[in-house]
Amino acid sequence: MKTLTVNIVTPDGPVYDSEVDMVIANTASGEIGILPGHIPMVAPLVVGAVKLKKDGKSEYVAVTGGFVEVRPEKVTILTQSAEVASSIDLARAKAAVKRAEERLQMKQDAVDFERANLSLKRAMNRINVHEGNI
Repeated sequence: MKTLTVNIVTPDGPVYDSEVDMVIANTASGEIGILPGHIPMVAPLVVGAVKLKKDGKSEYVAVTGGFVEVRPEKVTILTQSAEVASSIDLARAKAAVKRAEERLQMKQDAVDFERANLSLKRAMNRINVHEGNI
């Protein structure tokens, strides 16, 4: 069976580099499934989980947006931050949710509200990926 090489890269370096059967990612225009031989494309990603299927099993990586570049036999994801499910610090993510929720309860200007809302989305995504609630 054909496979895809997947590279997930952050400014701090590579997070994931392996061969997979399929990639499922959340783009700005919806969810996309990528199989070997997919047409070349580039799409913006949103905060969400990237699902990597290999040998009937699935792995998840939490990403904070970025871009996915697809070529027929290779997928590259460039993102500001990415964490493999097994490396997510659940206590830290839950603390981030609590902080973001507290900020959302305060009276504040629109910029702070948007930052707190985005922080909440990122933290909830990390928790969901860690717990497999995708």
